[in-house]
Amino acid sequence: MAPEERSTEQSMAELGALAETAGAEAVAAVLQSRPAPDPRCFFGSGKLRELRELIQAQECDLALIDNELTPSQARGMEEELGVRVLDRPGLILDIFAQRARTREGRLQVELAQYQYILPRLTGMWTHLKRQAGTSAPIGTRGPGETQLETDRRHIRRTIQKLEADLEQVRRVRSTQRRRREKNAVPVVALVGYTNAGKSTVLNRLTRSDIPANNRLFDTLDTTTRRLWLGQLGREVLLSDTVGFIRKLPTHLVEAFKATLEELQYADLLLHVIDVSAPDWEEQAQVTDSLIRELGAGQTPVLRVYNKCDAIPVMTELPRGRDGVCVSARTGEGMELLLQRITEALL
Repeated sequence: MAPEERSTEQSMAELGALAETAGAEAVAAVLQSRPAPDPRCFFGSGKLRELRELIQAQECDLALIDNELTPSQARGMEEELGVRVLDRPGLILDIFAQRARTREGRLQVELAQYQYILPRLTGMWTHLKRQAGTSAPIGTRGPGETQLETDRRHIRRTIQKLEADLEQVRRVRSTQRRRREKNAVPVVALVGYTNAGKSTVLNRLTRSDIPANNRLFDTLDTTTRRLWLGQLGREVLLSDTVGFIRKLPTHLVEAFKATLEELQYADLLLHVIDVSAPDWEEQAQVTDSLIRELGAGQTPVLRVYNKCDAIPVMTELPRGRDGVCVSARTGEGMELLLQRITEALL
């Protein structure tokens, strides 16, 4: 298993926060150290037995796994544990489905969900296949396989339709982008780890009242506001984007590319970092790698070290020409941030 995929206390705490965001209550956490996941059940037999006893003692009805499971691992674990098993990508998708408000956001989440479900369909029809017999001659196979293939075809058609709809969204965005370029309107995009305070920074800079709550993935749908820069003598567009997180599902990144491709065309990225988080440097690295993955590695970046008011007084704050320390909640450092944005755009 790659080092970035291994679970740590921080990633497990994050999984607990994701569970609460989705509406579940996390009652216990278990870590296992092993060189590689078990191909059948992800965990070893001893750890599975420990998990089963814990689930029965706590009367749990759901087990959340901090990594992505293969379809066979998810089925194997459900058989061993006797409860529903959901991996980290499945949990994140559930949260996105709850939060998406605009038509574009719902399209993107729906596409990611179908891409997630497609390889996992087989397990839903195993009971019918067993009834029909797996070694039946050609032409006499039972309803399980027929229904499975019908479902697969239906989902593939749905995926094609959603991809076509999102392509239309891309075309509209491209037209809007050309219009902005023609009018020479600079674009500044806010990026960063989920719950870093991007919406609060946007509100503070533009005097807006976009809902900004202390919870993961509060913003899914891109929000754009106008910002007047006096020294520049013109308006710029400031765009808020969906927050990133470690182990973000690949198909979710793919589905949101219609929104996130805006990062490639931005004149400046404001990378908002929550410096009050104990693992803020790791969170910043996750965001940096996703920016590169989305093809925006060449876009100029200004680091915004947010929540400076929430760290101990004696703590040394990050310094450097590539960043500025602020508190979006209190307004501290925002004038300097405006100055640095102006300098970067000049």
